Amino acid sequence: MFTGIVEACGRVAAVEGSGDGRAIWVDAAGLGLAQTQVGDSIAVDGACLTAAAIDGDRFRADVSDETLRCTTLGGLRTGARVNLERAVTPSTPLGGHLVTGHVDGVGEIAERTPAGGSERWRFRVPEGLERYVAVKGSIAVAGVSLTVNAVAGRAFEVNLIPHTLEATSLGERGAGEPVNIEVDLVARYVERLLRCGAADGGNEDRGLTLERLRQAGFGDG
Repeated sequence: MFTGIVEACGRVAAVEGSGDGRAIWVDAAGLGLAQTQVGDSIAVDGACLTAAAIDGDRFRADVSDETLRCTTLGGLRTGARVNLERAVTPSTPLGGHLVTGHVDGVGEIAERTPAGGSERWRFRVPEGLERYVAVKGSIAVAGVSLTVNAVAGRAFEVNLIPHTLEATSLGERGAGEPVNIEVDLVARYVERLLRCGAADGGNEDRGLTLERLRQAGFGDG
């Protein structure tokens, strides 16, 4: 489990293999791997990976065909800057929101424009994920915990402050680039509960309906 608060940016040092499975070496000097052990989880651009080997300031992670299919990691090249976060511990401040590192789909940066001292960004999510995006709700983009300011169809907007642009890899990205998207964990469980309730015929009695969720902001547009 993660928080979406990026601890450091690393660089892809090497990509090994091709086809259905690959391994990547990440230079994580800014993260500090002194307390990291083989088998520990590290989120790379929001995708939970396992440190299979550690060599000084670098770690190697095996990337399965499923991860390559569902995330942007298949497109990583040597030198690419990636967001890094180690798994939370009982003493970790929960500064963002609960993030599993299980990417729901690959979205796209639609637009970034100046907005005073910050920037307004618009993203598009894959079809089917828009119902999980709510105004003032949380969403993880490339492993970064963000707050949704507006929703319209498959698009949503956020504001990024200078610190976020400097401390994460988002500052180097632009319109048209793909990004890993993980929707709010709570939204997924709420939908599952509603569907199970509807199947049991108890949805209306519990006062939880899909229409009420829409009124609350889930799936606007």
